Amino acid sequence: MAQRKSGLTGAAKAASTKAASTKTTTKKSVAKKSATKTAPPKQAAAAKKPANAASKKDHAAKAKMKTAPPTLHDPRIDTYIAASAAFAQPILEHVRALVHKACPQVEESIKWGMPSFVYRGKILCGMAAFKQHATLGFWQAPNIADADRSRSGEAMGQFGRLTAVGDLPGQRELSQLVKQAMALIEAGVTRSPGKTARAKPPLAVPDDLAAALKRNAKARATYEGFPPSQQREYVEWIEEAKRDETRKSRLAQAMEWMAEGKMRNWKYMAK
Repeated sequence: MAQRKSGLTGAAKAASTKAASTKTTTKKSVAKKSATKTAPPKQAAAAKKPANAASKKDHAAKAKMKTAPPTLHDPRIDTYIAASAAFAQPILEHVRALVHKACPQVEESIKWGMPSFVYRGKILCGMAAFKQHATLGFWQAPNIADADRSRSGEAMGQFGRLTAVGDLPGQRELSQLVKQAMALIEAGVTRSPGKTARAKPPLAVPDDLAAALKRNAKARATYEGFPPSQQREYVEWIEEAKRDETRKSRLAQAMEWMAEGKMRNWKYMAK
């Protein structure tokens, strides 16, 4: 009996040990499964947070782009100024900065190969650089009361041949001229010839020029966009030819230049 009891006691101990081991293993397994279930959400949350932050930055950047005002500077004018003669560059930069300051809504463009400033779809003024001088002209100059026309016969525009910034009116005076030109555009005033302008006969387009323009759409668009004075420059240049060969050569050259958007005297502009 003693041996049997002792054997039972040993079996009981072994069973108890096995049960304890199984319980411990079960706890570890449960803990491991619990850790496995809870870890991914934390990792997902950690991974999701930077993505949300990046997304907010993207939205902020897009919103900033939408609210940012459009640029009113034409890169072609940067190129034009950089290619101009050294004396002309500060003149053109000065005019450009002053026009933008006086008229913040002004837009830049290239008209007839020269930098122009446009307000409400109408030309406000334009500037140009040549080999030995620069020019500035207001489109509405004949209607601007304070515009000094004493030098208008020297070159294009109303300020004669400009060789330095000092040749221009002072900043306050020039700003007032810009504002007057703006007011005329806002009022819908059309450009009228100056009081001292000499009346010229109506421009008659020669038959050969008219036929050439009809065949060349690009040249025709440029010619029709020219003011009468620049149309006249081409017409007179062609008609001044004394020989038939010279006339044909000038006509062909005129078509080529106008197809490229060039005015008659573009070659005299600084490169």
